[in-house]
Amino acid sequence: MLVVGSVVIRVNDLHRQIRFWSEALNFAAREPVDVDFALLSSADGRGPNVSLDAVPAPRVLPPRIHLDFYAEDQQAEVERLAKLGASEVHWDKRPADADYVIMQDPEGNRFCVIDASDWAGWVHRRPGTRERRSRG
Repeated sequence: MLVVGSVVIRVNDLHRQIRFWSEALNFAAREPVDVDFALLSSADGRGPNVSLDAVPAPRVLPPRIHLDFYAEDQQAEVERLAKLGASEVHWDKRPADADYVIMQDPEGNRFCVIDASDWAGWVHRRPGTRERRSRG
């Protein structure tokens, strides 16, 4: 069996990206932070970690992979992320009724903020609730 343990993002300025991604996801860096690598995780241990790897890498557009973040309030999250240093990416082929907003972090790593206001999984993500695992 496999589970996603961490998603690794290549970065140039490790400390700036630690600040951005920690605030964006409400994650904390595991101490000690290496000079070229940091592992960020949620306080409750749910979901995969985000690892930041300070290794020079050419930027590829469009990216071969990106993250989709589900948002209960998409507009509020897009505004919050912009205040943290993210920016919206305009794409000519984006449908007018798209449920996603393309953004990039301060270094240009792209991700999408998905309008998931009707996602049933929110009930398991609220503070104080635990995911139920079925046996069977």
